[in-house]
Amino acid sequence: MTYREITSQEQWSEALQQSDNRPLVVFKHSTTCPVSANAHEEFSNYLNGTPREDIDYVLVKVIESRPVSNKIAEDTGVKHESPQIIYIDKGAKVWTASHWSVTKAHISAVLD
Repeated sequence: MTYREITSQEQWSEALQQSDNRPLVVFKHSTTCPVSANAHEEFSNYLNGTPREDIDYVLVKVIESRPVSNKIAEDTGVKHESPQIIYIDKGAKVWTASHWSVTKAHISAVLD
């Protein structure tokens, strides 16, 4: 299972709208932060295992795509942090975690 990177607000709006039919997991990643690098590895480890196949997985690089990151915070009501993972179903936040809480075990416990 892989994720796709979202780089525009239009892509974000489409992904959020599609969560009405298929849940969405958003991973907000800072490419300059060691904590985020660790969380990205944990997220990748989850996806390389046996992730739920009925979920869409997306990545947003918060520095490179700041307007998208800000729009996600606005649309979900989840204060921006990075690294951060947000589980969305039917347009609403179901669960979120950030920093050292973004682990394969934590993601599995919530999603599986």
